[in-house]
Amino acid sequence: MRKLFDFKCKNDHITEHFTESDQEQVLCPECGHTSTRIISGTSFKLDQSFAGESIKWARRHERAAKNH
Repeated sequence: MRKLFDFKCKNDHITEHFTESDQEQVLCPECGHTSTRIISGTSFKLDQSFAGESIKWARRHERAAKNH
């Protein structure tokens, strides 16, 4: 299955490539050196309210379960 992965070469060029899941290396399009697949940062972040909202949900869920 083909997916989008980030790759980094020895010259610190980071590029994206649509490759097979098991492909670990590609050629860097900027310098021609071998690029190795890297773990990318996530594209989302949790705001400060997440933990509080999670706890509130759990409490409401427990109360609802007790009422049934």
